[in-house]
Amino acid sequence: MKQQIEDRINGLVKELLCDYECGRVIDEVKSFDHPDREVIVEIIYSIRRIIFPGYFRNRSYRVYTVRNNISMLLEDVIFKLIRQISIVLRYDEELHDTDEMELAKRAEDITFEFLGKLPKIREYIEMDVQASFDGDPAAYNKDEIIYSYPGLFAILVNRIAHELFLLKVPLIPRMMTEYAHSQTGIDIHPGASIGKYFFIDHGTGIVIGETTEIGDNVKIYQGVTLGALSTRGGQNLRSKKRHPTIEDNVTIYSGASILGGNTVIGKGAVIGGNAFITKSVPAGAKVSVVNQELKYNFGESKPVNQQQDPDNSWFYII
Repeated sequence: MKQQIEDRINGLVKELLCDYECGRVIDEVKSFDHPDREVIVEIIYSIRRIIFPGYFRNRSYRVYTVRNNISMLLEDVIFKLIRQISIVLRYDEELHDTDEMELAKRAEDITFEFLGKLPKIREYIEMDVQASFDGDPAAYNKDEIIYSYPGLFAILVNRIAHELFLLKVPLIPRMMTEYAHSQTGIDIHPGASIGKYFFIDHGTGIVIGETTEIGDNVKIYQGVTLGALSTRGGQNLRSKKRHPTIEDNVTIYSGASILGGNTVIGKGAVIGGNAFITKSVPAGAKVSVVNQELKYNFGESKPVNQQQDPDNSWFYII
């Protein structure tokens, strides 16, 4: 019995090795390392500890001062981020043949430039926490928001990833935001530009595309899509404005879809639930879907009977 299993395993190995020789993208054995997803996730949480120094403890070591804690966290982030950036820089065709020393130097410069953005990220996150508290009557305190709101976590990761995206770091920003996507159900591309005092309520199912521009004091609810009008052009559309611009003080309610790179939602506009918008909306406008009609059609073989309830309102019995 054991020999039969070994023979079958050997047969599968032989079959797979032959399949690896087909010359496809999935068959490639890269000549350089790949970024480590687990390390990227560790970097996210270490940076979150730096941004919220009094909220999230690192259980791997004890420290008794903020200075010591931040020093250790920064050293850890610097070491890991330099290594991961130096790996992904080879995805840039211009750097593909660059030697390891030069890549490491570039990665070090990028890492320190990025870390210099942390005070700015903290400034924006402070306002995002305030926006969440001001906008949600179900929030009893700001600690509840920091510890538990998926919208704030997705925004935090996006603000980290966006700065790396602006520094033209390949792959890592997308790995960060896709991790947040997997944890929260909120899909924000790291290229999306998001202003101050941003609030995501509930959040599940939100999609914000790469070239989206969002102003200050914007509130969006679950199921909102800020997307492209069409992606049929494929790679020919790369670097073109495909996603909408949302100006300051806009509220977008659940299920709304706003599509297209030329679509601008003007300041102070309110977009009602389930609206489907492909053209610009002027400042101060209120857009809503009116007189939706429910129809039940099961054909002659399964008719719908209309009956009256005790409150004299009508409902359908199937």
